[in-house]
Amino acid sequence: MQKNEDNAAEHSEEKKKGFDLFKTLKQTADGIGSFANSAVQETGKFAGSVADNIGKSVNVVAKGTQDLTTQATQSIIETIDQNGDGKVDLEDVIILGMKTPGVRIDRKAFLQSELSKKLPQNVIERAIESNPMKAGIHGEQIDKIADDVINYERNCVSGISAALGVPGGVAMAATIPADIIQYYGYMLRATQKLMYLYGFPEIDVDENGQIFDSATMNVLIICFGAMFGLANANQMLKSVATMLGSGVEKQLMKKALTKGTVYPIVKSISKWFNVKMTKEVFAGFFKKSIPLLGGLVGGGITYVSFKPCCDKLKNTLKDTILSNPNYQPAADEVIEINDENDDIIVIPAES
Repeated sequence: MQKNEDNAAEHSEEKKKGFDLFKTLKQTADGIGSFANSAVQETGKFAGSVADNIGKSVNVVAKGTQDLTTQATQSIIETIDQNGDGKVDLEDVIILGMKTPGVRIDRKAFLQSELSKKLPQNVIERAIESNPMKAGIHGEQIDKIADDVINYERNCVSGISAALGVPGGVAMAATIPADIIQYYGYMLRATQKLMYLYGFPEIDVDENGQIFDSATMNVLIICFGAMFGLANANQMLKSVATMLGSGVEKQLMKKALTKGTVYPIVKSISKWFNVKMTKEVFAGFFKKSIPLLGGLVGGGITYVSFKPCCDKLKNTLKDTILSNPNYQPAADEVIEINDENDDIIVIPAES
């Protein structure tokens, strides 16, 4: 009996130990679970906090970048916008270009310099007084000079384009106009020289205290249209030459270039260029973030693209009433002008 009591006591003690162990294990498990839950919660809070901070930082950076871009954009527009319309357009580029030292070409000095290399002074003086064709200078000679002019201007603009393509850090916003204006400035140089070689009069950029009147601006816009092969620009430039060759009175000529059939063509050319200007200006801003590459690509593209544009203008100018003694004005070289309430027709000169 004593043995049974001993066994029962031992069994009871083992049950108690087992219960205590279970209790200990349960407490440990509960503690681990509680700790794990707490850790998960804290980790979640920490992760959420980190995510919030990262999100805030990204938003701050994004906002800062957006603000910087907006400021740069506004700075560029304010720098380039010369006609006060709040946009970047071809008129702005032409005005700025003509303000850039060295872009404006003096017709008399240019013709004297270029023609003196192969022609006697009396012929040069007649060319300056009238135009090279009326002075009896052969078209082949003029074409050769024109080719030399194009090659010279192309080499100049390509070198400048490459140099200006190098990034300029925070100050690069100020260099954007230089990049664009230099390129189109050299196109303006080439345009003036080609116009003078092929019989056009001096570009009048100082009238009534203004750098440009509308008629002069429109002639240059048409020339740019011819350079880029835009529809109707070639024919319109020939029509302008025909008016000049016909001796159309200056005020009537201005009306033809601002109120007649020329004007819609000018507006169409301007619209195309305005899109191009905006893209080039702001693409140029971001291009400068790529060191060296931007300059090399920019200079290379400029070199390739410049000559074909000038050649197109040359090919149009060399076959007008001002440059070709055998030129026959086409039937559509008639300019309609709305002069107040009357429609005035300018008839092409008879060849």
